[in-house]
Amino acid sequence: MKYYLLKEVINYLSINAQNIKLCKRIDNNTIIIEFNNRNIIYFDMSKGNSLIYKRKEDPKSKKDFNAPFDVVLQKRFIKSKIEDISLYNDDKIINIKVSSSSSYKKLTTILQLEFTGKHTNIIILDENRVILEALRHIDEFSSSRVVKVGIKLEEIPKQNFIPKIEKVDNIEEYLFNVYEQIEEKNIQNIKKQKISQVEKKLRKLEKTVKSLPKKEDLEEESTKLYEKANLILANLHMIKPYQKSFKTYDFSGNEVEVTLDEKFQASTYSNELFKKAKRAKHKANNIKIEKDNLEEKIEFLNKLILNLNNSKSIDEMEFLYPKKQKNQTKTKKSQMYESFFFEGYKIMLGTSERENIFLLKNSKASDFWFHLKDRPSSHVIVQNTKKSLPDNVIEKAAIICAQFSTDHSGTYEVDYTQRRNVKIQNGANVLYNPYTTTVVKT
Repeated sequence: MKYYLLKEVINYLSINAQNIKLCKRIDNNTIIIEFNNRNIIYFDMSKGNSLIYKRKEDPKSKKDFNAPFDVVLQKRFIKSKIEDISLYNDDKIINIKVSSSSSYKKLTTILQLEFTGKHTNIIILDENRVILEALRHIDEFSSSRVVKVGIKLEEIPKQNFIPKIEKVDNIEEYLFNVYEQIEEKNIQNIKKQKISQVEKKLRKLEKTVKSLPKKEDLEEESTKLYEKANLILANLHMIKPYQKSFKTYDFSGNEVEVTLDEKFQASTYSNELFKKAKRAKHKANNIKIEKDNLEEKIEFLNKLILNLNNSKSIDEMEFLYPKKQKNQTKTKKSQMYESFFFEGYKIMLGTSERENIFLLKNSKASDFWFHLKDRPSSHVIVQNTKKSLPDNVIEKAAIICAQFSTDHSGTYEVDYTQRRNVKIQNGANVLYNPYTTTVVKT
C-alpha cells in the first residue's frame, strides 16, 4: 500500500478514532477494527497486496479464528482506549498504541501493521516493544529480522527514498471505493468460475440426452428378439448340439436363417433372448421418462446460469451454487428436487410437475409452501417446525420461486402459506387458503 494513502488513513483515524470497540480476524490475512461505534475498517495484510478498505455491509466471518494470535488480539484490543496512532519511524508501518484495564493492572499494547510488500505482517507488542504475538512468525533462517514471541522486535532498516505524495479529497470515500473495486473483481471471477462449472454439467447432460436410444428403435429390437426366441423355441426338436444356425420359416411364412450362440444350449439361448427382449421393451417404456428427467435438469441448469449471471454479490452466488465441502457426502442421484440452505433453513425447489408433486406429498403440515400468484410456477417448500418464518427467509424462498419459474428479471407476486392450508386437486394443481402475498424483485 502506498505511503501517502497510509498517511491519509492516519490523519483520518487521529480525528475519528478514540477507542477500539472490536478487533478480530475475519479471514486468513484480514482483521477488522471497529473504532468508536460502527466505524469499521478492514485491514487486508496479504503479502504483496495489502489493502485498507471500508464496506457498507456488516462483516461476515467465514470461520472463527482461535489461534494464539487471535486470542491476544481480542484480549488486548477489545474495549481499549487509543493513546496514539502514527506512522512508525515515518515508514509504511501503522502503530496503534492502546491501553486497556485487566483484573490486575493497566495494560499498554501496540498493534503494528506493517505494509512492507512480501514482509507484510501484523505484530502485537507490549510497551517495551517485546513481541506478544504475530500473524506471521519469522525465524532466523527466513529473514535477518526475527519475529518470535518473547523477543524484542528489531527495527526495519530505514528505506532511503522520497515517497510520492498525492492528494486524496475524501479518504473515507476512497476506502469505500477500494472495497467496491475488489468486490466487483471478485464477483466477476467467481461468476465466471461457477458458470463454467455449471456449463460443464450442462454439456454432459446434453451429450447424455443425444446418446439416448430412440423408443422406436428399442421397440423394434425387442420385437426382433422375441421373434428369434420364439423361432428357436418352436424348432428345438430339430436343433443339434453345437449347431451354429438353422433355416426355418418365420411367422409370416418367409424362409429365414436363425443364428445360434455356441456357448449356450438352444433352450438356454432362447431364454436369454427372451430376457433381452423384455429389458429392451422395459427400456423403451421408460426412455421417455428418463429423457424428460434429463431435460428438466437441463432446464434447471440453464436457469441457474441465468440467475448466476444476474447475481450482484458473492453471497448470492454462493447461495445459488455453493462450494462443495471436502468431506461432503455425494447427494443421492435419485433426489426428487433441488435444495438450497439459508440461515439454517432448507429450501426445496420443484423444477417439474413430477418434482412439485413429490414435494407436496412429502412435506409436513408445518412446512411453508410458496408459488407465483395466479400463474404456473415451481413449487417451493421451506422446512419448518414453527408457526412462522423469519422475514428474510420468506423473501429468499419467494425470490427462489420467482427466479426458477420465469425467464426474465422483474417484480413478481408470490403467495405463501403453511403446507396444511394447501389442498392437492389433481397432479400439482392445488387450492390454498388462507395465504399471504409478498412482492419480490429478481
